[in-house]
Amino acid sequence: MSTTNPGPSIPSSQAANLLSSFTTFLTLTLHTLLYHRGLYPATTFLTARALNLPVHQSRHPGLCTWINDSVAAVSAQLRRGAVRRIAVTMHAAKSFDVLERWVFDVEAFPAWGDAGMEEEQEEQAFIAAGVEMEEDDESVNWTDVNEALRGALRRVAHAAEMMPPLPAGSTFTLAVELRDEAAAPISVSILCVSSILADVIIAPTTLDPFSTQSSTTNRDVS
Repeated sequence: MSTTNPGPSIPSSQAANLLSSFTTFLTLTLHTLLYHRGLYPATTFLTARALNLPVHQSRHPGLCTWINDSVAAVSAQLRRGAVRRIAVTMHAAKSFDVLERWVFDVEAFPAWGDAGMEEEQEEQAFIAAGVEMEEDDESVNWTDVNEALRGALRRVAHAAEMMPPLPAGSTFTLAVELRDEAAAPISVSILCVSSILADVIIAPTTLDPFSTQSSTTNRDVS
C-alpha cells in the first residue's frame, strides 16, 4: 500500500511553486492569527503588504524563527502527500484546554515526493548558467491560486478580528493530522510557543489536536 497521496498530476516545477505559494500563505496566516487573537502585544508587530493585502508580521526574532522552522517541517510532510489537515489551536494558559481551532484541509494538495528533485535541480542549474528553459504546458491557473489564497487569508483575518478576545496568557500549537496510510515522522511532537515572548517551548505531548471538545471553536478553511 502506498504511504502517500499522489494528488493531482502536475509538473514537478509547478507543484514546487504551488507548495511555495501555500507555505507563504501558511506563514502569513500564523502571523495574522497571533496578531488578531491577541496572543502577543500588537506593538510587537509591524504592518506590511502580501498577497496585495495589509498583513501583520511579528518583529520578535525567536517567534519568527519558530514559525519559519515549523512551516518548513509542515512543507516537508506536504511534499510527501502525508498531510490531511493542518491545525492552529489556541489553548488556555494553565489547563491547556482547547479554546478554538483553525483547521486547513489540504487532502487534495498535489504530492510528488523525491520524484521531481533531480528535474528541479537540473532546472536550477540551467537557470544559474543563464540557459533558457522551455515552459511546461500551463496546467495551473496562478491567477486563481493567488485569488484563492488572498480570499482565504482575508476570511481568516476578518473572523479572527471579530471573535471575542482569548483569556490572558493563552498559548497555541501548530499541528498536522497525517493520513491514515502515512508513515509517522521519526520525531513526533507538538510545538508550543507560550504567550511570553522570551519563552519558546518544544513540548512532546499526547494531546490529540483534533479531538472533539465542547469548549472548542472550529474554523475550517478549505
